[in-house]
Amino acid sequence: MKNLKNIAAILLGTLAVGSASAQPARSFYDFSIETLDGRQVSLSTLRGKKVMAVNTASKCGYTKQYADLQSLYERYSAHGFEVVGFPSNNFKNQEPGTNEEIAAFCSANYGVTFLMSTKIDVTGEAQHPLYRWLTQKSENGVMDSEVKWNFQKYLIDEAGKLVEVVYSKEKPDSDRIVEWIKSGQLKRE
Repeated sequence: MKNLKNIAAILLGTLAVGSASAQPARSFYDFSIETLDGRQVSLSTLRGKKVMAVNTASKCGYTKQYADLQSLYERYSAHGFEVVGFPSNNFKNQEPGTNEEIAAFCSANYGVTFLMSTKIDVTGEAQHPLYRWLTQKSENGVMDSEVKWNFQKYLIDEAGKLVEVVYSKEKPDSDRIVEWIKSGQLKRE
């Protein structure tokens, strides 16, 4: 009987360990990405900073927001703010390029120096795990959302928690986003 109890305890312990390792990521900083230049970057290197994660595309009506993103990054990166771009071809084939072509386009046309991921899926069955975290309340603990178009922005606080989703039409340097970067307070629309 004692051996049976020991076996049961071992099995229960194994189940607990297995379920703990299957838990979803608890913060933005639990993810890693591959950059356009092939480096693996843990987003934990951004710990303690506010982050704007944005899905991008080179052939979209909002593509000019790259200039706003770069300007915002230059103005506030020394004050604990980061931009991370995620090229995606999920909307009307507006990011058909290779990672090398995307990097060249961003550099030549907008002087992009902020962190850029390799091209990923932000929607659908092949959705990147980070975007699953960003869009599912069961993953992020804050809200459900749907990536509706290119240049949709997700705001992440210094603790790696999702704060808000900002849709494409709102420019990255809108007054309310700048106020959030400066003060940590975000006015709800």
